[in-house]
Amino acid sequence: MRASIAAFFRRIDPLAVLSISIPFAVYILTLAPSVTFFDSGEFITAIDSLGTAHSPGYPFFINYAKPFTWLPFGNIAFRVNIATAVSASIACYGVYLLVCYLIAADNRFRQRETVPIFVHGCALAAALVFAYSARLWLQSNHDKPYPLVSFLVAIVFYLLFRWRDLYDQGTEAPRYIYLGCFICGLATGAHQTIVLLIPSFAWLILAKNWRLVARVKELLLAVAFAILGFSIQLHMPIRATQNPLLNWGDSKTLEQFLWNILRKGYPSEPPDRDLHLLWQQLSAFNIPHEFTWIGVFLLAVGLLTSLGKNKDLVIAYVIGVICSLLVIVGYFNAQAELIFLTEEFFTPLYLLTAVFIGLGFWFLLRHGLATLRANQLKSLPVMLLVALFLLILPVTICAINYYENDQHENYVAFDYATNTFRSLPQGAVLFTWGDSGAFPLWYLQGVERMRTDLDLLHTPHLVFTWYLDSFPELFRYSMLRSLPGALNSAEDALKIAVAEQIERRPVFIDFSTRYSLPFPEYGLQQQGICYRLIKGGAGRVYAPDVAVWDLYSPRGYLSQMGFRDLDTGKAILIYASSRMEAGELLLRLGMRTEGIEQLRAAAVISPDLRFQVEGLLNAYGAGQ
Repeated sequence: MRASIAAFFRRIDPLAVLSISIPFAVYILTLAPSVTFFDSGEFITAIDSLGTAHSPGYPFFINYAKPFTWLPFGNIAFRVNIATAVSASIACYGVYLLVCYLIAADNRFRQRETVPIFVHGCALAAALVFAYSARLWLQSNHDKPYPLVSFLVAIVFYLLFRWRDLYDQGTEAPRYIYLGCFICGLATGAHQTIVLLIPSFAWLILAKNWRLVARVKELLLAVAFAILGFSIQLHMPIRATQNPLLNWGDSKTLEQFLWNILRKGYPSEPPDRDLHLLWQQLSAFNIPHEFTWIGVFLLAVGLLTSLGKNKDLVIAYVIGVICSLLVIVGYFNAQAELIFLTEEFFTPLYLLTAVFIGLGFWFLLRHGLATLRANQLKSLPVMLLVALFLLILPVTICAINYYENDQHENYVAFDYATNTFRSLPQGAVLFTWGDSGAFPLWYLQGVERMRTDLDLLHTPHLVFTWYLDSFPELFRYSMLRSLPGALNSAEDALKIAVAEQIERRPVFIDFSTRYSLPFPEYGLQQQGICYRLIKGGAGRVYAPDVAVWDLYSPRGYLSQMGFRDLDTGKAILIYASSRMEAGELLLRLGMRTEGIEQLRAAAVISPDLRFQVEGLLNAYGAGQ
């Protein structure tokens, strides 16, 4: 027994363990401690309730992350963030596995027992380069499905390499293809961008023998396994029958299921594209930004030196890049302000890029060591030089991206949501407009059970029957149900919903709603970062309730957290703009001391507003 245990541990590759544990350690150090902006609150709420997130639902990601909510420490958001850190870490192992396999298949260099150390060292360096790339690291420190997709992509490539090698040896092993097809189907439940790499997978198979496409039985079996993996999508209609807390699209019927999975809830008009916009869209795939120009050089070396034995892999990589750009840039044609969202879709391509960087490391190291004898390769100076050569790039990339990806003090979204709650009286209804304003509130109320007395209504969803069904007490007899959805804009729906609710309870809107739609028929009183609508108060000016600021946690806008992403910066600006708006109104109403205090506070929260604040103070004769 003791001997078998020792043999088991001897078989463990320590550098493979490091390819997972080193990234994971850094990810944990930089992990967001709670909910963040963008889709975070919505994903966590869906995961905790085993529900359905926004289209296309993400059922595999939700089921993957659910067990992490059972961890005995931290809040639910932190536990789900750990799930993403784990998936990002095993994606790094995917790079390690592929580099080791590809180098081992290259028999041009044999240096006896010391070779595995250098082979595995190159693979570890490539894994760490990928680990600390800006995109993967950003996705690792809070809930994101893309690292999980990247890991699955790596496994499919590995399976296809195994199949190809056995095929070259005259052995038929279709089980590898069947398993790869199953994983591809499963991966659609993490993110549908997996389909962008299917042409690359197909190339690796058909490049061996184009006649394989005529094997109808095996082709049907491959499709069957893909459908079996795709059956993870049944999570949505099955769970919809249980009415989970978050049931986006309510996929109980085939019509709603297809509406959800085909993303029909996102109608948009693509912009007219000019060369400048096209360049911005293409620049979303940015290898120099992810890996530095040294990484680009190593990528070029890896690609060029792979044109021999691994030519089909190079072609598969090029096919993947072309297909991704044709769909993401060509078909999606994202508007300028939404291009940052498409950057996330390229993560699997960056994984393949890191694999070629590892092969570039290997080529340079192989030629650098070719003149040395075996005993020289074992010497300490050579080992140290090799370690320095392999680690300098990942350490550099880590240093470049650490500040931007260090989220361990990021409580901005959490505090923004809790401060919003503190703005609202018992039993109020709040209308939000924008995912980042709504989703943290959903998480805190639905998962952490804060302020369950409130109704939180997201304006863009008021046009959907499935959303109205999730608030039966509010909308059972609403006029919104009698209007054709296609003719009912979110603005019109908001007006109707407000008119119905304001008869019964306090009605509030958030900052984004306040500046998205005018409300001339109501009075408007500012309460911190929210606004109360007052029936019959049209035309009247109401002094802002500044006392609510004393209830707020200032950590969310006065903390010294480092890098702030787009929506985090917007939240800080909303705090400052709300203070500045309140200060100007108070000065206009003759409340000089209170107005000056609010304006000064705005300048402290956002120094960028300092000149505007000074301009307002001077305009009212309150400047220094």
